Amino acid sequence: MKTLTGKDLAAAIRAQTQAEAAAGVQPRLAVVVATADEASLWYVRSIAKAAAGLGIACDVVDLGPDAAPDQIAETLARLSAAPDVHGVMLQTPLPPGASAQQLAAAIDPRKDVDGANPLSLGRLAAGLPAFPPATAAAVMALLDHYEVPLEGRRAVVVGRSTVVGKPLAHLLLDRHATVTVAHSRTRDLASVTARAEVLVAAAGRAGLIGRDHVAPGAVVIDVGTNPTDDGGLTGDVDATAVADVAAALTPVPGGVGPVTTALLLRHTARAANLP
Repeated sequence: MKTLTGKDLAAAIRAQTQAEAAAGVQPRLAVVVATADEASLWYVRSIAKAAAGLGIACDVVDLGPDAAPDQIAETLARLSAAPDVHGVMLQTPLPPGASAQQLAAAIDPRKDVDGANPLSLGRLAAGLPAFPPATAAAVMALLDHYEVPLEGRRAVVVGRSTVVGKPLAHLLLDRHATVTVAHSRTRDLASVTARAEVLVAAAGRAGLIGRDHVAPGAVVIDVGTNPTDDGGLTGDVDATAVADVAAALTPVPGGVGPVTTALLLRHTARAANLP
């Protein structure tokens, strides 16, 4: 089984982004945070560190875990209106009673570098220009990097979130794949996924995909990032179980994750140069 790591691809994207950032106005990303979740805060710090290395300014706006939805919405709207801010991102989780989808509607679609605004998803579905969610874009970038053919192939996406599953289905359809979206209520999940030539696991359930879920020779992309008891991460795919049946698999960590962060910053650099 071939391991589809994201390290080299992420490095190439970062190099391209650094060149784009240096060629024009300095891009600026604003990340709005309203949580005390340490894993989430670690991710935001990693984004800020990566941005600094590429010449992209990154402002972390921490509203605290008790922030009211109105306060979060007003902050997103203010940042969207700021001429020196080119990308706006709302980090989850959010305080109780706050809806990520409703709040993301306050982000200007031209600055919605992580594709969170429902308008961005609608434009994506209609084939119009929009920034896709960085994770969904990372899956496509990995498939292209490893020259996985998509036209006419059977692709199954397990998960229907607006962050990965739904936008990824549209991106795959745009590449002429035949797409099935499965989810937690899909009956006999293995019978659906075992028909896939390209299988994407994005349900957020550790070890959900085992040997019986994978067709011989399938390419498997594992988007899962489930915390383990020892402080590590594990994916939605049981890598050991599928090793003798899948043709290729992305590792967790080290697969989709590095590419996601790299693409988020590339979206920011490109948003800074929109006419």
